[in-house]
Amino acid sequence: MTTRPGGGSAAAEAIAADVLELCAGHDLTLAVAESLTGGLVAAALTAVPGASRAFRGSVTAYATEVKRDVLGVPGELLAERGAVDSDVARQMAAGVRWRLGADWGLATTGVAGPDAQDGQQVGTVFVAVAGPQGHARTVRLALDGDRREIREAAVAEALGLLGEELGKRISRRSAGQEESAGSQGTEQSGGDGCLQP
Repeated sequence: MTTRPGGGSAAAEAIAADVLELCAGHDLTLAVAESLTGGLVAAALTAVPGASRAFRGSVTAYATEVKRDVLGVPGELLAERGAVDSDVARQMAAGVRWRLGADWGLATTGVAGPDAQDGQQVGTVFVAVAGPQGHARTVRLALDGDRREIREAAVAEALGLLGEELGKRISRRSAGQEESAGSQGTEQSGGDGCLQP
């Protein structure tokens, strides 16, 4: 998915309000692990009055060691693939969910620029959601813009993904179609949009 910059924090806060309303309306809690966004996702969530009904907290895991030591991302994975990776994002989301005792975990990792990192180009971002019963989804984004624009777009995309996954899960639960444990996928940008294992 390629996103053009625009909207900034106001757009992210509007999406955050929708996400928090979904969570609070279904007694769900949320925790966030951030790398490239450096606390901007948490800021968008806490800008919404009443966020404490659903938002448990966040970890800004900017340093690789924090990803490993606080969020439980395996050191071998970080050494082999670097911090900008779909599996790292997935582990971050699961780790913050566990660490903060939340129903849902959301994570961001990527390259805001100005230079490439871990073999990934500027604008490459991985966003992951981890939920109940082993549910996980990771999306690779290719974002345009300068450092600020990439980070702002990543916040909106992350919150949008979480809202989408929450909506699906709540709809299934309401219809009595709880999905099987361990449902996971990684959606890559470009191509046919199929989930990649």
